[in-house]
Amino acid sequence: MTPRKARARRRSPLVGPRGAAAGEAPRAKRPARLRLEVCDAARSRVDRRFLRRVVRATLAHADRLEMPVSLLLTTDAGIAVLHQEHLDDPTPTDVMSFLVDGGAEIVVSVDTARRVAREHGHTLRAELALYVVHGLLHLCGHDDVRAHDRRRMREAERLVMQRLRLDVHAVDA
Repeated sequence: MTPRKARARRRSPLVGPRGAAAGEAPRAKRPARLRLEVCDAARSRVDRRFLRRVVRATLAHADRLEMPVSLLLTTDAGIAVLHQEHLDDPTPTDVMSFLVDGGAEIVVSVDTARRVAREHGHTLRAELALYVVHGLLHLCGHDDVRAHDRRRMREAERLVMQRLRLDVHAVDA
């Protein structure tokens, strides 16, 4: 190495860690890169950028941006098979969530979302978002079995949906 290059590598006493000026806090870390896989078995053609926004907002709320997420959009028939297989219930449901090797596996029934959205007079996108938010919150430690846990979970759902500027019916109404 030439003396000139060696001098260029020395750090100025005016520069702190990670390029911050001396006395300043280091720069914040870049946000975690969202790892999301979507399989649209229901052929719903929901905008994947929208789904990314929903997943990112939910994981940010739960401070779990590093969690990889796999999202399956399926039909009532498809989710009923999984519901039977995992919970011994042959009926369709709105959303199922599984924690697999530290990652989230979310299964959403587009048929149920479409039907419920129509019944309550809001968009399919908003209803699908609610299901994704709900499933992810379960995997991030929220529960809705006991009343006080359910209130906490509904508040988290409301905050995430509000952040996304989406309006849906009150879940427990």
